[in-house]
Amino acid sequence: MISVEVSTPHPLPEPLVELVAQRFRVLGEPMRIRLLDRLREGEATVGELQEALGASQQNVSKHLGILHSAGMVSRNKRGTSVVYAIDDPSVFELCDQVCGGVRRRVADLEAILRPVA
Repeated sequence: MISVEVSTPHPLPEPLVELVAQRFRVLGEPMRIRLLDRLREGEATVGELQEALGASQQNVSKHLGILHSAGMVSRNKRGTSVVYAIDDPSVFELCDQVCGGVRRRVADLEAILRPVA
């Protein structure tokens, strides 16, 4: 797949603001982050995700439906199972950015709280 760098207009047009906010709302649920993180390892069925995350089938299915509607995961029927996979790997770039910011913040807090020797 070819990646094309597109510059973002500023100020952001209102429809784009709404789309960005919707994406953050989808990612604002911890179970969805856990599902995406597990799917980063490879495709899985609802049952496999349920077992890996210790969640109910209903809860996993609900959140997968939201991720699918947002275009972040794909689903394909294989026999009697539905297999989910990452459909938009760019979501991990955002997660990596946020994790890096959290690491820096924790390091700053540790430095502040570390006793002076």
